[in-house]
Amino acid sequence: MKSKKIIIGSRSSKLALIYAERAKTEIKKFFNDINIEIKKITTKGDLIQDVRLSDTGGKGLFCKLIEEELINKKIDIAVHALKDLPSKETEGLITNSFLKRNDPREILISKDNLDFKKIKTGSTVGTSSFRREFQLKRLRSDLKYKLIRGNVETRIEKLKKNLFDAIILAYAGIKSLDLNENISNVFSVSEIIPSAGQGVVALQCRKNDTFIINLLEKVNHKETHYCVQAERNVLKVLEGDCETPIGVFAKIESNKAVLEAELFSLDGKKRFYIKSSKELSLAAKLGKEVGTILKKKSNDSYKK
Repeated sequence: MKSKKIIIGSRSSKLALIYAERAKTEIKKFFNDINIEIKKITTKGDLIQDVRLSDTGGKGLFCKLIEEELINKKIDIAVHALKDLPSKETEGLITNSFLKRNDPREILISKDNLDFKKIKTGSTVGTSSFRREFQLKRLRSDLKYKLIRGNVETRIEKLKKNLFDAIILAYAGIKSLDLNENISNVFSVSEIIPSAGQGVVALQCRKNDTFIINLLEKVNHKETHYCVQAERNVLKVLEGDCETPIGVFAKIESNKAVLEAELFSLDGKKRFYIKSSKELSLAAKLGKEVGTILKKKSNDSYKK
């Protein structure tokens, strides 16, 4: 009997392929007889690297082509960095399985390996989101913050070329690429609350593909799933996208989901913060409640 073949679709960046290989390894633990192939897909988000994502169509640029391949049955599973996925699910697809979360924290890489507190006043820090920019300004308003795009290696190269004095990146990517020696300091999740789903690899499939849905259910990391439900529901209530300046992070403590979130007005001048918890089984409900409170507090000042 011929073994079944599954095709995993992934962005073509080095980091994305590491995540795809990780997904393949996890699936093989449960289904060793399945032949798994990884298909590289270059997305529009990979090609446009000089402007903010929000000015070119949003985070969906990293997902759209991969999702089209999934819808058209050219691949069976799509692997995404969850923070790149829009909060609204694409029709006909389902994202309900997640690998165990990588480190969700933010890190700083700076010239001369200087700690964030010791960087010279007026120095330029590269960041790819309004969230990070507003969060950093609360810690150091005397620094300049400038857009930086590109994959991890590209951003580090820009720093080496003196285009920036420091850059801020997700720890998960740095760890996966084995670039830890570049880190100047690591921010706690309270100092800089990560974006929803940061450090999480999401596995997406077609809504009617029962075989793949059942397969992915075996791979799904339950604790990560609970946290993701809470975080993503905050975004859904806010109708958040890549422009929304929000940090939201859930963790599990004593069988409870603890959710911390901060939302900024569009100009970054106002900050709305909440921390709340519920029984783990109510993680999804917790996310909706926190999102509703933030929406009311902010009076929609986070929207255009």
